[in-house]
Amino acid sequence: MSLQYQSGFGNDWATEALPGALPVGRNSPQRCPYGLYTEQLSGTAFTAPRSENRRSWLYRIRPSAQHLPFELFTGAPRWLSEFGTGPVTPNQLRWSPLPVPDAPTDFIAGVQTWGGNGSPGEQSGVGIHLYVANRSMQDRVFYNADGELLIVPQQGRLRLVTELGMIDLEPQEIAVIPRGVRLRVELPDGHARGYMLENFGAALRLPELGPIGSNCLANARDFQTPTAWYEDVDGDFELIAKFTGGFWRATIDHSPLDVVAWHGTHAPYKYDLRHFNAVGSIGFDHPDPSIFTVLTAPSDTPGTANIDFAIFPPRVLVMEDTFRPPWFHRNVASEFMGLIHGVYDAKADGFSPGGASLHNCMSGHGPDADTFEKASAADTTQAHYIRDTMAFMFETRRVIRPTEQALASAARQDDYYRCWQGLKKHFNPTTPN
Repeated sequence: MSLQYQSGFGNDWATEALPGALPVGRNSPQRCPYGLYTEQLSGTAFTAPRSENRRSWLYRIRPSAQHLPFELFTGAPRWLSEFGTGPVTPNQLRWSPLPVPDAPTDFIAGVQTWGGNGSPGEQSGVGIHLYVANRSMQDRVFYNADGELLIVPQQGRLRLVTELGMIDLEPQEIAVIPRGVRLRVELPDGHARGYMLENFGAALRLPELGPIGSNCLANARDFQTPTAWYEDVDGDFELIAKFTGGFWRATIDHSPLDVVAWHGTHAPYKYDLRHFNAVGSIGFDHPDPSIFTVLTAPSDTPGTANIDFAIFPPRVLVMEDTFRPPWFHRNVASEFMGLIHGVYDAKADGFSPGGASLHNCMSGHGPDADTFEKASAADTTQAHYIRDTMAFMFETRRVIRPTEQALASAARQDDYYRCWQGLKKHFNPTTPN
């Protein structure tokens, strides 16, 4: 199936799967075309400023209220929303990729929480998850009332069948599923592995460009949202909800993916990270990682994000007589990194695609010993082409609290600290140059 998309970020999109299904001139007419029901999906308060407001009008076969009562659901035991209140280790942490499970595991069951902060109740903070799955969701549809989801595939394609249309997603692409949007996750390749951010706070958006000007980084026109598509299927279905940190299950006698037409701003979208237009220094010094921000979610403190999503894509380093890799660093924010493809330029080995690292607030980190020695002796009169790579970072103003399952995981590299132990002392008080 060839899927159709609409381009642009934050547009008031309009799409219909049947001609004339979108009412003209009225959002909620007395009688909708084709006998459809009107339903508004609001992702922000009704009175949020126009530039911030997220809502969509849906025209569907049955309203979303039609299902049996919810009961507790136990099929997502490793997807957590509580991150503890005790002290957090300041040690640098790193994990190897997780293996794909042998037992049949769909996307919901395959999510494992690695850390987070805040809570859904506060409507602030994030959950950081890994996923590994080997089975498509079957007769099961899910929605998250706690926050929006940023999905970052690393291995295996995903088909995100949402109530507002279908998104095909491959590694080096990302998708955002807004709070409350229902979806089914299918696995075209039979297995999948990747990362997922759960944003409890304000919705993700493009960062301001400031002195960069009107272009570069992620361009609005490269974001795509799906065109309308619907399922008119009766049968035995499960509706799974994540709400207040728990999971709930309701039975429903039809597919809830039955929106025939919709228009608005609260909609899923995808973006190809390979379209990111990186900018950087052409003089000296390595720029701050904020120059690589794709999406950001603001907090109540201006200039300080609830979460930034940044990437480290292929690029060219041309600055002369300087240390080109990311420098040694301590940060008031906390950083969770993943590697989607290739090799990360600040680590010689040990950081593999599908792996992850966590450097919390004020924990020192930077290039390993081998990378430092090579970069210190590199010929900076020649451009350095960084190719065949794609790494990313979730950066948040709050401490990222690793979960017990992350700390106890067999994938945790207990010897991660050793990558800096080989750094040599070069200090000589008698030789300034």
